[in-house]
Amino acid sequence: MVDSQEQNEPVSSPQAESEELRYVGAEQPCPYLPDRQARNEAYLADGIDGAFYEQLMAKGFRRSGRIVYKPRCRACSECKQIRVLVDEFKRSKSMRRVWNKNPDLVVEVAECEATEEKHEIFVRYLDAQHDGTMSKSFEAFTDFLYVSPIAGQDFIYRLGNRIVAVSVTDVCPRGISSVYAYFDPNFSDRSLGTYSALYELDWCAREGLPYYYLGFYVAGSRTMEYKSRFGPSEILVGEDRWIALPE
Repeated sequence: MVDSQEQNEPVSSPQAESEELRYVGAEQPCPYLPDRQARNEAYLADGIDGAFYEQLMAKGFRRSGRIVYKPRCRACSECKQIRVLVDEFKRSKSMRRVWNKNPDLVVEVAECEATEEKHEIFVRYLDAQHDGTMSKSFEAFTDFLYVSPIAGQDFIYRLGNRIVAVSVTDVCPRGISSVYAYFDPNFSDRSLGTYSALYELDWCAREGLPYYYLGFYVAGSRTMEYKSRFGPSEILVGEDRWIALPE
């Protein structure tokens, strides 16, 4: 995200509700592709309704916490919004195996809320999945996932009375946008990251929502290419211009 100590180039506003103008940040190493430099155009937003956020996504923006941003890299444009076509989605053979592993999970769809139980799972998830650079404090957890300018909902996955996974989403008129999913690593054999996406696609279908937004897709990035498995899908290649992602 933009470092307030390194902001340098003013840009025009996306005209979000209650926004404050921010800047294009200084270049830093790209987290997705080696030997490339990345920077973001970013804004601080206090309130955005779902319909307007969907318009912003069609212009290349995403949100993290209260920050609405999009890549503004000088020599690369590989970060592209991706959305799954819900009505056309078909589970692959491996996805059907994941689905069939988890019939005992109970899923609650609830208002986004930071709790101590969720935080404990998040910390265990970071310890197992990440490099130690993200803060594990409850305040950082709340700011990262539960302080948002957009109405959202948690998909809470339980085994008995125990939460084993949580998926944070933003709610839009034509779909939901996946923000972040975290799970208890003690249940990693259940492939809960994949299962949560499958469940949310199924939920969208039942709700009559045509799109499931998965954030940015980066061809050639080991951590991002998995999104192409959820198809058919579309990628954004220009403002309001979506094209089919080749399968």
